[in-house]
Amino acid sequence: MATKKITFDPDSGVPSGINLTMYGGSDFNVNFDIVTTSNSAYDLTGYSGSAAMSKSVAIGATLGITSSFTVGFTSAYDGKLKISLSETNTRGTKEGRYVFDILVGKGGTTYALASGNILVVNPVASAI
Repeated sequence: MATKKITFDPDSGVPSGINLTMYGGSDFNVNFDIVTTSNSAYDLTGYSGSAAMSKSVAIGATLGITSSFTVGFTSAYDGKLKISLSETNTRGTKEGRYVFDILVGKGGTTYALASGNILVVNPVASAI
């Protein structure tokens, strides 16, 4: 999956909107480059992160957390973050539309970094 760019402005209080696609039975990995409003790398040193998704059942309604992603800072100083789910976790995810969010925190303050939709598609055929 391609790297997604997120402009992070902690003072705005508004997460970036991002839509993703997940294929059931495949590893799910998304890399993010986090930048400042002046387009330079956002230093995430000392931050922690979490990310989760929920099944969307109607506009504004969800069924609670369906999956929690693994969040890793591949280069915190350079603003590089990755979320992932293993093949085992995606295999059990039912096809449909989900909502997700990514949170980061530092010094007791939590920021909504990104949120959006994930379209989960399960394969029709399997590898031979």
